Amino acid sequence: MPDPGVRPELTVVPAGIGSWDLAPPDSARRPRLYLLRVSEHRVVTEGPPEGLDEQERGRWSAYVRQEDRDRYAVAHLALRGLLGSGLGVPPADVDLTREDCPMCGGPHGRPAVRGGGVHFSLSHSGDLVLLGFAPVPVGVDVETVPTAAVAREVASSLHRREREEIAGLPAPERPAAFARCWVRKEAYLKGTGEGLAGGLESTYLGTGAVPPSLPGWNLADVDTDPGYLAAVAVAVP
Repeated sequence: MPDPGVRPELTVVPAGIGSWDLAPPDSARRPRLYLLRVSEHRVVTEGPPEGLDEQERGRWSAYVRQEDRDRYAVAHLALRGLLGSGLGVPPADVDLTREDCPMCGGPHGRPAVRGGGVHFSLSHSGDLVLLGFAPVPVGVDVETVPTAAVAREVASSLHRREREEIAGLPAPERPAAFARCWVRKEAYLKGTGEGLAGGLESTYLGTGAVPPSLPGWNLADVDTDPGYLAAVAVAVP
């Protein structure tokens, strides 16, 4: 990130889902990030875990594979626990909604707490769940490093300069470079509320070790577990 005052503060949540304090962002508007490993926090139940709302229970039930159900449950129970702790309400009483889409005005924009109070973002992949909280719009993304075939296929949707950067690398380095770029894209587009409809090719976010400067946003890579890459984007107040 260009501004060191907004560099994310990462907390790896210890095993056992409980009630964690969501510390308020500091005066420098530094986001707070929480990383959980699904294998350490999953809750074994025959039906949807307690604490999810009706819509979340429906989505949990729609998953066929248990590993997908575990990942979804850990992510959303942790989100509710942290939001509830920060807002001073029981997790089940956190009222989640969607902001209007900045592109079409429809009710499918950035996830939000009804009534405001804190901005948040959620991402999960493989065994990891990444949550981000800030007093301004924020987006996070975490992904496993893909296979060479997947990286090669999806890279065609990136910005022209990013495609050129990846093509210029030795073949073994391309999947990680693609994933580094992809998580930056996802984090930024989640932060703006546009999602993938905003276009992966429209904004250059680079594939190198340092993210480029981005007008109106601070962007940073996030260190996680081996085999994963992650990023966070935070709006400039």
